[in-house]
Amino acid sequence: MNVAVVGFAQAPNVRKTDGTTNGVEMLVPVFAELFAATGLTRSDIGFWCSGSSDYLAARAFSFIAAVDAIGAVPPIVESHVEMDAAWALYEAWLKIRTGEVDTALVYGFGKSSAGNLRRTLALQLDPYTVAPLWPDSVTIAALQARLGIDAGLWSEQAMADVVGGDLNQPYIADPLRRHDCAPVTDGACAVILAAEHRARELVERPAWITGIEHRIDSGSLGARDLTTSPSTVASARAAGAGGVELAELHAPFTHQEILLRQALTLSDDVVVNPSGGPLKGNPMFAAGLARIGEAARRVFDGSHGRVLAHATSGPALQQNLVCVMEGR
Repeated sequence: MNVAVVGFAQAPNVRKTDGTTNGVEMLVPVFAELFAATGLTRSDIGFWCSGSSDYLAARAFSFIAAVDAIGAVPPIVESHVEMDAAWALYEAWLKIRTGEVDTALVYGFGKSSAGNLRRTLALQLDPYTVAPLWPDSVTIAALQARLGIDAGLWSEQAMADVVGGDLNQPYIADPLRRHDCAPVTDGACAVILAAEHRARELVERPAWITGIEHRIDSGSLGARDLTTSPSTVASARAAGAGGVELAELHAPFTHQEILLRQALTLSDDVVVNPSGGPLKGNPMFAAGLARIGEAARRVFDGSHGRVLAHATSGPALQQNLVCVMEGR
């Protein structure tokens, strides 16, 4: 069964919000925007799936509180992934493909400003040999960036060119400067998927998912070559990622955008991150799903016919998802 993205909405990417860590305040307007755009109501959604993190929210089962944004009536079929909501979209895509439902709403949210994000992300590392050392996320990315520079795969100038950065700025973790790192961002987004017989009723030009796959590399930083991304290569191959005109890449650091371009073998004429990407706004557990939504928007408006979206999870591009969409 063919499945398409038929709607996308997101909350503003901001440095800090006054709302709670359960995301309800951010999600309610996002859902309202989606329903207004598609003409759907809550009772029309066959399956709900979310992505967030108890570690980030500092509470157990934080996604349960977020369900308040949906409402108690009517009862819903709901699921959750403890990672970026791009993987929730994968689960929802499978749900529709099996024929169990014909619509699904996927959402992700994160209040990154709560606590110390760089330290919190150390909790995703190996609990025996790495996490007790508390290496923060930027430091690990700096190790990856340095390895690539030393191997001649990119340079500090090439990294700065990704965002128009200034090499005269000081390091925050050699060789990373502030412009090389995604900002701490609070935010949320949501996507609606629909089966083929519903999709054309909801949007004039659906973004048909022609391929989607995700793979994972070793969780041990010392057991893999950090200058490459085999899981991205494998996911792209399985998803049939050739011939795309535009790519939205979930690269929270400038050198990772270069690395992903290489892994996906994107030619110079492929438009990359026209939305600004995570370096403009990086809401944890929503930024990967936002890449799918942003790429789908380019299909909705007819500006591009074949697009690619990428999402990552874990340290130093450990796990990667590739989604290819087309307009027909």
